[in-house]
Amino acid sequence: MAVPAAFFAVFFAYPVTAIVGRGLKAGGDWQFGRIGDVLSRPDLLDVLWFTTWQALASTALTLLIALPGAYVFARFDFPGKQVLRAVVTVPFVLPTVVVGTAFLALLGRGGLLDELWGVRLDTTVWAILLAHVFFNYAVVVRTVGGLWSQLDPRQEEAARVLGAGRFAAFRRVTLPALAPAVAAAALMVFLFTFTSFGVVQILGGPAYSTLEVEIYRQTAQLLDLPTAAVLTLVQFAAVGGILAVHAATVRRRERALKLVDAAQTSRRPRGAGQWALLGGVLLTALLLILLPLGVLVERSFDGAGGAGGYGFGYYRALQSAGAGGSSTFLVPPLEAVGNSLRYALVATLIALVVGGLAAAALTRRAGRLVRGFDALLMLPLGVSAVTVGFGFLITLDKPPLDLRTSWILVPLAQALVGVPFVVRTMLPVLRAVDERLREAAAVLGASPLRAWREVDLPLVRRAVLVAAGFAFAVSLGEFGATVFIARPDNPTLPVAVARLLGRSGELNYGQAMALSTILMLVCAVSLLLLERIRTDRSGEF
Repeated sequence: MAVPAAFFAVFFAYPVTAIVGRGLKAGGDWQFGRIGDVLSRPDLLDVLWFTTWQALASTALTLLIALPGAYVFARFDFPGKQVLRAVVTVPFVLPTVVVGTAFLALLGRGGLLDELWGVRLDTTVWAILLAHVFFNYAVVVRTVGGLWSQLDPRQEEAARVLGAGRFAAFRRVTLPALAPAVAAAALMVFLFTFTSFGVVQILGGPAYSTLEVEIYRQTAQLLDLPTAAVLTLVQFAAVGGILAVHAATVRRRERALKLVDAAQTSRRPRGAGQWALLGGVLLTALLLILLPLGVLVERSFDGAGGAGGYGFGYYRALQSAGAGGSSTFLVPPLEAVGNSLRYALVATLIALVVGGLAAAALTRRAGRLVRGFDALLMLPLGVSAVTVGFGFLITLDKPPLDLRTSWILVPLAQALVGVPFVVRTMLPVLRAVDERLREAAAVLGASPLRAWREVDLPLVRRAVLVAAGFAFAVSLGEFGATVFIARPDNPTLPVAVARLLGRSGELNYGQAMALSTILMLVCAVSLLLLERIRTDRSGEF
């Protein structure tokens, strides 16, 4: 546990506390009165209120749309099921910048709806809500559907034999068993939407701002560190509360249920109602997930091949730093692809080492301290990435950690987001390893390291590959911290997309679509490979 604890202390706790300290200290004294001053400002109270209600609305809408999909994946067996499962999960691993860009191509000015019916939803809350549902659909399908598929359907059938109706049997038997999973999924969706940054920044315009967007604005544009520090504390407190409740629901789910093999519970749809439900879920996946991604790909070609034609003009323009007279980049935007791949590979290696050691430690120990450390590992998913990125710049600037000009700074920030996925993927598998195998290895003289290498590693090899894939995908798309620390001559793909969208002109817009398409394809391929090797379908991701 020493290595993961040291990693989080140096590269997470230290930068965050330093940036908060700079904002709340004056002349060496703490100025806690600034908290009241900031929280009494009407404009910031409006930001807090919008952040909260849009997260609640996004969560409710996601549950409403995704729960039928969770049932279909849990109980129905149909051709292409595994491919569809991978497709609906693609948005979750996509960078928020790509999600925002896809919905901008669908709902924004000159988008598909604007061309067909003159309807624009960008700079409205509906665009934000729909993008959040798109992004979090897989969280509900995998978290709830993974558990639903392992609930014994004979329990509900027995209730119906005893005279209960279909709805009564579901309400009294299945729903109580699913409640912890539904609560866990709802809390995770609320967490991701409460801390939303890229989607709101691209689709919301100046009229809408979440806490994360406001922290970025106060830090990068207004240089108002006291206000940013207070908002960071507010977000930190909210995230801590959400994670505490989430941990309690997960423990309740683990302790209370007896599960069966998921392969025994799925069957082909029977009757018109079930086929209609399957068709509705397929239509939802088409309109909600495939349509935005398809429009994104189409816009990456649109207008590049002459009047009304398609071509690769936008992709070719990525090879030049000054295409169309633009000075957006010091290097050709296409170099961002290589930069992102290199950074993500290093971040994945770091996340595997830190996350793997943390998961092993959590498997072998118990108690409140361990549960607290488990919750700490999840904090980077909810704490302001903007704060972490800016904290890197002001803390890692002196020997022996003078890293401001080092390339390793970007992978370190990306690894912070990858570690929670590694832990959540590997922990259930490690806990399933029979402790007697480790004890037998120790009796035969194996050291703890050798016992792990000879006993645990062969059993969790596939889980390691899945964890590596998730860490790679989320590292590739990290934006909130990277936007601060990526050097102008070494931009990552999300940063490059954001820069292109921030400049006017058809060529810049087209290049942003082309880069987003490249990033989407890399993430999608990674996820499809994961679906082929993963064996445990009951986890949260």
